[in-house]
Amino acid sequence: MSADSLGITGPGHGPGGSPVAIAISPVLTGRDAFGLMRDRILEASPGSKLIPVNAEGHADESLDEVEVLLRGWSLGGDHLDRLVGRSPKMRWIHSVSVGVESVLTPCVLLRGLNVTNGRGVFDRPISEYVLTMMLAICRKLPALLELQHERTWQPLEARELGEQTIGLIGLGGIGSEVARLVEPFGPRVVAVRRRPESAAVRGVEVLGGLEALPKLLAASDLVVLALPLTSSTEALIDDDALSGAKPGSWLINVARGGLVDERALLSALRSGPIGGAVLDTFREEPLADTSQFYRLANCIVTPHTSWSSAEAFGRTLDVFCENLRRYRGGEPLLHEVDATLGY
Repeated sequence: MSADSLGITGPGHGPGGSPVAIAISPVLTGRDAFGLMRDRILEASPGSKLIPVNAEGHADESLDEVEVLLRGWSLGGDHLDRLVGRSPKMRWIHSVSVGVESVLTPCVLLRGLNVTNGRGVFDRPISEYVLTMMLAICRKLPALLELQHERTWQPLEARELGEQTIGLIGLGGIGSEVARLVEPFGPRVVAVRRRPESAAVRGVEVLGGLEALPKLLAASDLVVLALPLTSSTEALIDDDALSGAKPGSWLINVARGGLVDERALLSALRSGPIGGAVLDTFREEPLADTSQFYRLANCIVTPHTSWSSAEAFGRTLDVFCENLRRYRGGEPLLHEVDATLGY
């Protein structure tokens, strides 16, 4: 649901159509980034009052005039609802992250707030992370590092990326960028996507919708999860899915932890058929130091860092500031989220 459905079609209520006030939660680098954002935001929205809020949704001043929220990673659903409840004039939330499952809360949906996200901002760094991990798997880097730690000189036979089949579960911005980056290596690339009839992506063979997942898993040496977490994709990778995976294949998750049944994945990593997993995201973060995933030699764990790059912060501001300009002019916003689909 968008603000337009509530009859909100014009600009903000501040000077020149700017929002009267904009709330800003810690974005990518923490609260110390507030000063770095101030000038850019005020250039796009002259006259607005900027109000920092913390990761619990608290501010040092009144939120009564807040029309817009720039929401960072750390502001979870419960704290977001607290903030929204104290902001009676809020109309629009821009989520830095692409995934918005923690933004589409009952309170946000009930209020009919417009929600936009950071679609496209993190495609490049996440795709480079995926390519890095694919090459590391093919070149047996985890095993080589372990041999180094043991001071053991033992050459290992590697594989060439061009001889692998890469399976993309999701073919949006990240999946398409992964396909583009691996193309020079020459692998076969297959995919499943929600709308199989959508525009073709060069070098990618679309097998169908999610009903074709077993076919993709059976054929793929390297499987990449790059789709949103919704009610229809929750625990998509479960016992049944993993039991049909190609023996020795690796799973790479750069999307959401909730896409994976972690109990089923632990079992598959210990006893097959899959050969390993690269996990950048989990159901509960930070991952507890008691997690068994840390202890598996065939599992690479990273702290939800695939999106990180020095350039991501600037692109995040680019998208938000462009939308502020559109908001002032009563124009459609970029990357509006369809609440019925969840992305």
